[in-house]
Amino acid sequence: MKNRRIGIIGYNGVMALDIAGPVDAFAAVAEYSDQSRQSVGHEVVVIGLTRAPFAAQSGLLIKPHTTVTEAPPLDTLIVPGGPGLRIPATQQKVSSWVSSVAPRTRRVASVCTGIYGLAPTGVLDGRRVTTHWRHARNVASRYPRLHVDPNALFLKDGPYYTCAGVTAGIDLSHSLIEEDFGPRTALAVARELVVYLKRNGGQEQYSEPLQYQVQSADRFAELIA
Repeated sequence: MKNRRIGIIGYNGVMALDIAGPVDAFAAVAEYSDQSRQSVGHEVVVIGLTRAPFAAQSGLLIKPHTTVTEAPPLDTLIVPGGPGLRIPATQQKVSSWVSSVAPRTRRVASVCTGIYGLAPTGVLDGRRVTTHWRHARNVASRYPRLHVDPNALFLKDGPYYTCAGVTAGIDLSHSLIEEDFGPRTALAVARELVVYLKRNGGQEQYSEPLQYQVQSADRFAELIA
């Protein structure tokens, strides 16, 4: 089994789908591997600041596999977003740990506002990054050394990856799966997850179909007002 260990750090106030989306995408690789007899996959570990379960923004409790002090070596590190990461004490703990492991980790990624855990470390300085469109201006203001693109779905700059809102974490995961095991496996995972379209990182967050739907809803609201 050619496993690549992926660590996802968790904390109180995390966005649950920022963790669950990538976890399920990577887990689907193993299922496809069993069916195709390719013997490839990922080992995913959820890493807590402590051993205690942490509460997502929604109230969902998540039990970590290990802690920041006991985490094994990682191939890939993912920092999920959530309002908890914008609490100074939590941000400091997460970014301090990320600083210590990033130099020996092949890939480091943030999902949505997980960029608040990466930006303070300096690893993104001078790089093109993205985040949820609603937070892009704040990120650019707080971290002026980052080149923030408020429209991109996800971006890769060197070994660092950043992406937009929660479902973009699944798109990013598909891209990482494709890097590791090729397009056939990535498409099989997309099919398994019933993803309508495997989106690439160059697409805008605010898609034309969504914009059209919003405009149509606005016009309908005006008509019945």
